[in-house]
Amino acid sequence: MSAGGSDGGAVPAPGASPRPVLEPALRVEGLRIRIGGRILVDDVSFSVSPGECVALVGESGAGKSLTVRALLGLLPAHAEVAAETLEADGVDARRLPEREWRTMRGARIALVSQDALVSLDPLRRIGAEVAEPLEIHGSLTRAQRADRVRELLVDVAMPDPDRRAGQRPHELSGGLRQRALIASALAADPAVLVADEPTTALDATVQARVMALLRRIADDGTAVVFVSHDMAAVRRIADRVVVLRDGRVVEHGPAVRVLAAPREQYTRELVRAAARTPRIPPAAGAAPVIATVAGVGKSFDRPVLCGVSFVLRRGRTLGVAGESGSGKTTLARIVLGVERADTGTVVWADGARPRIQLVHQNPLGAFDPRWTIGRSLREALAAGGVPRGLRAARTAALLGEVGLDPELADRRPAALSGGQRQRAAIARALAADPEVLVLDEPVSALDATVRARILALLERLQRDRGLTMLLVSHDLGVIASVADDLLVMQDGEIVEQGPAAQVLDAPQHPFTRELLGASDPLTGS
Repeated sequence: MSAGGSDGGAVPAPGASPRPVLEPALRVEGLRIRIGGRILVDDVSFSVSPGECVALVGESGAGKSLTVRALLGLLPAHAEVAAETLEADGVDARRLPEREWRTMRGARIALVSQDALVSLDPLRRIGAEVAEPLEIHGSLTRAQRADRVRELLVDVAMPDPDRRAGQRPHELSGGLRQRALIASALAADPAVLVADEPTTALDATVQARVMALLRRIADDGTAVVFVSHDMAAVRRIADRVVVLRDGRVVEHGPAVRVLAAPREQYTRELVRAAARTPRIPPAAGAAPVIATVAGVGKSFDRPVLCGVSFVLRRGRTLGVAGESGSGKTTLARIVLGVERADTGTVVWADGARPRIQLVHQNPLGAFDPRWTIGRSLREALAAGGVPRGLRAARTAALLGEVGLDPELADRRPAALSGGQRQRAAIARALAADPEVLVLDEPVSALDATVRARILALLERLQRDRGLTMLLVSHDLGVIASVADDLLVMQDGEIVEQGPAAQVLDAPQHPFTRELLGASDPLTGS
């Protein structure tokens, strides 16, 4: 299925003037990728013109990343790639040797990847990182390169560019690292920029800034391929959308049409999963206080928490929202008891901390990669005092409770999908029969449909087990669909709190309004 044609013509961003029709800077026709005897991408076609942003969307396993890797010549050596057309900036890339790919990457087509901290060299300063493509593909003098690096950092709205150029990646926030990566990708002035999940796990306000930057890059004449599972992000910046499922194109067209009136059921599911559905919470007065947090403060090299106070109610979910560096995770660690507050108190209702468990943001990193999922669960059951003879049955029951086939107990974490791993992480947390679950960004890296299923699972578990939950998230859509009560944090302080529906529907603080504006759910609310 071709993603060109009359239905796939570029549409201008809101408020923009119609663009002239230009020859595509990227053209893909009939792309097929086979690995290990399996066809993983089949007959994928689309094109991107200068000044246009085309989004590739779909769940994990849809073929988005494989398609992107084919565009950049980065597929594994054993992959079989065929295409009627695979052309970037006028170059036929179907049979390029690796030596020619190296001269093409960065100069004609460049990549902005998902994890800027991994993509940037931790030992190299940001200025050197941005200058590298200029050294490889250009003929500038050292002084000219320094001037160009500064221009690039200014172009991507890097604050205090001279100081940032001298810093290393770990000294920058997630959003600033992503800007540095974009500056590096733009250094050699490529015709095509591929952004592969560039805003995953970033705060809503930072996401908005990065997406605005990518939209401006497209408006300035670069052909942008935006790969994402986040339909709200796609809505912000894409001119056209190509929907992939199981390696094939199932729908394509102008973004305004595809997102407002999708023709395929699968696309409708993606759009629906991305929409914010506010939860109707039980009455707060019926829920006793399980913990009182009063005047909590914490400093490391700077104040991280400043006089934070709230109550946690039994059987309810308290959402904690805010940007990176606002103190959310530190607060969660203090509630967990793994971090000690410098000032203030956490007082539990019965005088002793109840059974409390953590669900991590990254379950792949939280599990021992050498152990099967079953072994990890059995270890958690053993720590909880479950006799050896009962552990196998309890393991199967826990997997079933979180919607996993008990046969998956024999698999290692890497053999599971992201959603399956997160379900397994929840099962391990439940093994200790907790009263309180602390969830730190538990769905930030998951596809919208998978995220919706995990959130529905958490709601069901809360009902069935009477769990109290503390949910840390930068995503107000997640907060809205799960939380009963909400704290909004900025610079270590609570700037607004109350029933989640009330805070989200009628925010009082300017920062809360900024977060809501940046989230821009597909519902438009």
